[in-house]
Amino acid sequence: MSLSLEPRCPACDKKENLLRCQACKVVFYCCRDHQVDDRPNHKSACNGIKKAQKYLDDQEQELRAFPGDWMTPANPFENAVGHFWGIHETRPYMQSRYALVETLLKVKTRPAVQSALDHIMGMLRLCRGDNQGVRDVVPALLLRLGKDQECYDFLKWWVTTGQERDYDWGDMDLGYLDVKDADVFEDVDLYTREHYSLSHAVSVTLIKIRILHDLRNLQGSTVVGETALFPQEILDNIRGKLVSTIVAGNKEVMDGKDQGPAIERLESQVAQLYKAVKKSNKHFWPALIRPGNNLMARPHYYSHGTPEEMRLVLQYSYDSWIETPGAIDLIREQMDSVT
Repeated sequence: MSLSLEPRCPACDKKENLLRCQACKVVFYCCRDHQVDDRPNHKSACNGIKKAQKYLDDQEQELRAFPGDWMTPANPFENAVGHFWGIHETRPYMQSRYALVETLLKVKTRPAVQSALDHIMGMLRLCRGDNQGVRDVVPALLLRLGKDQECYDFLKWWVTTGQERDYDWGDMDLGYLDVKDADVFEDVDLYTREHYSLSHAVSVTLIKIRILHDLRNLQGSTVVGETALFPQEILDNIRGKLVSTIVAGNKEVMDGKDQGPAIERLESQVAQLYKAVKKSNKHFWPALIRPGNNLMARPHYYSHGTPEEMRLVLQYSYDSWIETPGAIDLIREQMDSVT
């Protein structure tokens, strides 16, 4: 996760003893004077979040007050969990909740991203089948928050159980998003299938790149450690801080003296995923390198492999890539190696 997401005063970059903006609740300031100074910059996003939240609150209140009829149960938040979208009266609420997510994501702070993620996970709880396609937004948000294992577990569930033809989306007794601690080092065949979700494939690629970066750091620290005159416990502590929690929690990797074979496997997996994404949508990787206006125009519809699909997925995922040091450079290397 990039440190740029951590709350800091936009006027002076101070990170300690911050005060939360009481209107949007996702931007922080070190003092009242700096909040006033920053108001021209923050006003649009702040008012947008307030307006979207107010509209969502109104929609929720109206839905909770609905007495129910022969088509719609009373209090669907309790009586229609899992298949919310199937009830027509719930759709304005779901649409307004996603509108709030989009407004929150205009703010580049950890609280804003976490709030957006919480809303989307709440939407998935209400509507397991995800008629709105919000599952395509989740992986990038988890990666931006440094929740790489949770991200991989989410992706693994959707590519396995989520693809089962006989899975009963209305059966609340069935497991849902219940994959835990999946092997992030495993092969990538599941994620390179034709017509696999472009958004999810892009996020799997970024996870593998992050692990590859970690292993390269470990390999470098091993070489330095062999010549340094430091106690082993200090070296181990340094090595643990060089990597993500996924790698730090893998005893076999952390205890290994030579990361070379594992690095080669990760490099091969990244290459496989790069090719699969390129085959799925030839527009995506070039746009990631040079996004241009593709981050601005939001398509209303798209089909597989089109520039419209690329723009939508790029807007979902771009921040997770630029907040990962060296990730886009590695994709540039992949592009250079196949041209």
